[in-house]
Amino acid sequence: MAHSSNVITHGMSGMVGDTIVFRQVGGKTVVAAAPKPTTKDPSVLQQQQRLKFQEAIIYGKRAMADPSKKAAYEASAKESESAFNVAVADLLNAPDIESIDISAYKGKTGDKISITAIDDFAVTDVFVSIYNADGSLVEEGPAVLGDDGIRWQYTAIVNNDSLTDDKIIIKAGDLAGNLSQKEQPLV
Repeated sequence: MAHSSNVITHGMSGMVGDTIVFRQVGGKTVVAAAPKPTTKDPSVLQQQQRLKFQEAIIYGKRAMADPSKKAAYEASAKESESAFNVAVADLLNAPDIESIDISAYKGKTGDKISITAIDDFAVTDVFVSIYNADGSLVEEGPAVLGDDGIRWQYTAIVNNDSLTDDKIIIKAGDLAGNLSQKEQPLV
């Protein structure tokens, strides 16, 4: 891929013959080799990826029609990318729950659980559920985002005397509606 900055190709877009493609990226003309056509049927994974990309394009268009989402994505867009592209990428990338720190949780009201969750755009919410060994719910609720913008903190609201074989499930969501989940034992 090369950048072109002459009078003849300025602002040009489209395919020339079957060899090169011109397109506009960040106000610059980019020249690249033409894609090679494929004759074989797409695999199941390729079909799934195409569907996911179609969903991302539809989401991007809807996000640009929503003034608050558009403003959020515009504020995050770097110089050479559009708010639409940021929105598309946001749908394609679910949040990642990096870590769950349960070292301060001893099963008492007021104990803290710290969660580190990241996203290519922003994690909008983190939800914590604690279950007993028999699968019954001990407690659940939203975590609160810390000042660093990455770590979320949950404060226990129920005494939990039996921590043996208990588990915690963390769910993290983003603006595009993606939801990630991570589970780990409490001990």
